[in-house]
Amino acid sequence: MTDEPFHPVKAYRDEAFLNGRSARPLRILAEYMEPEERFREAQVRDTIVIFGSARIASAETAQNALATAKAAGAVEDVAKAEKAVKMSRYYEETRELSARLTNWSKNLDRHDKRFVICTGGGPGIMEAASRGASEAKGLNIGLNISLPFEQFANPFVTRGLAFEFHYFFTRKFWFAYLSKAIIAMPGGVGTLDELFETMTLMQTGKIRKKVPIVLYGKEFWDRVVDFDALVEFGTINEADLKLFHRSDSVDDAFEYLTSELSAHHLSDPSPYM
Repeated sequence: MTDEPFHPVKAYRDEAFLNGRSARPLRILAEYMEPEERFREAQVRDTIVIFGSARIASAETAQNALATAKAAGAVEDVAKAEKAVKMSRYYEETRELSARLTNWSKNLDRHDKRFVICTGGGPGIMEAASRGASEAKGLNIGLNISLPFEQFANPFVTRGLAFEFHYFFTRKFWFAYLSKAIIAMPGGVGTLDELFETMTLMQTGKIRKKVPIVLYGKEFWDRVVDFDALVEFGTINEADLKLFHRSDSVDDAFEYLTSELSAHHLSDPSPYM
């Protein structure tokens, strides 16, 4: 016993409790409520989501790496750098497409923010999309995730719309909930996971709204996922092929997306799934 005044710690200030097992539901709820409040304050109504590899570099970065490898005479490094230069077209085309879509959405003459570019907030294709939107003087959203490697917020994400998630499922919720269109650029396991979960939700009717999906890069997607073979083996219906649109040019993707968004969502700003 002591004569000094004693003030117990309030539960909502107890870091040991908040970071412990018992408070997991609170942390999950926070990853729903805090982004919702920020989106509302920024008047973000809905999004265009762009998925893609964190490892695809800009043309400038890839060309510099190739020049360095050639100067060093490292045969294996040169071959790797040449592949990176080839893949860098997707960085540059993502950047251009993002800028064009941002300019289009800005000219819709609305008080709220429609079809805001949204990415995972990291490097590579995500950076390219954020960069294009930023260069077009538009907002863009970065739904980052805490990882033990590679992931960090790229410098082009709108600062007030940069998020850091702990739980993958709450991050995926925000990808799906606000999205009115999805562009899948070449990517790895994370991109495939995000794409197929979205397609599954659409195929099963869990997402009821019309969400056009663009698979960008025919050479990549035709080799990585043989959807026609899935139809042939009877594991998906031929109608499922209508869930997505294959594209290999910025012009084609832009025309397809703006046509679909104009037809299905301009008069319906609801974000609901």
